[in-house]
Amino acid sequence: MRHHPAVDLGGLVEENRQVLDQLCDFLGGLAPEAYASPLGGNTAQSLGKHVRHIIDHYDALLAAVPGGRLDYEHRRREARLECCPGEARRRLRGIATALEALVNIPGDTALILDYSLDGGCKRCLATGLGRELAFLTSHTVHHMALLGLLAEGLGLTLPEPFGIHPSTRRHREAQVRCQQRRRA
Repeated sequence: MRHHPAVDLGGLVEENRQVLDQLCDFLGGLAPEAYASPLGGNTAQSLGKHVRHIIDHYDALLAAVPGGRLDYEHRRREARLECCPGEARRRLRGIATALEALVNIPGDTALILDYSLDGGCKRCLATGLGRELAFLTSHTVHHMALLGLLAEGLGLTLPEPFGIHPSTRRHREAQVRCQQRRRA
């Protein structure tokens, strides 16, 4: 793996930790029945399936770091993570801890992403650790937004930053500061 030490992963790791902490907080107050309940128009979704999907993606990246080969397609898809919010929460906390260790690795450490296409074709795409951490923040927040919609259908309420990307939160905060300066 090639790298340049100038890239710092601290901010990317912190953003991922923030969204994972929000997700852990959400799971902490969730009954297993609500977590595993089939939802959506075709009942193919559940809160648990989305959380398991998030965990699978982090597991794939963490497994790829030592060898440089990343594959989001071949995931473990552990059914237990879809029905046990306590187990999912434990795994998310472990992932957050594992992410902390990445701050000592150069952010532009090269990775190869194995990307599968229809027909059995596979493409090898050049990527990097920093880029994939940025992707995982967006991917996680996207699924958290979906979790928020599903949770609303169950009558659950979520705190304001849940499912909102850090860049959107920063933009909103900047707008508020700008409006406050105009009023002053």
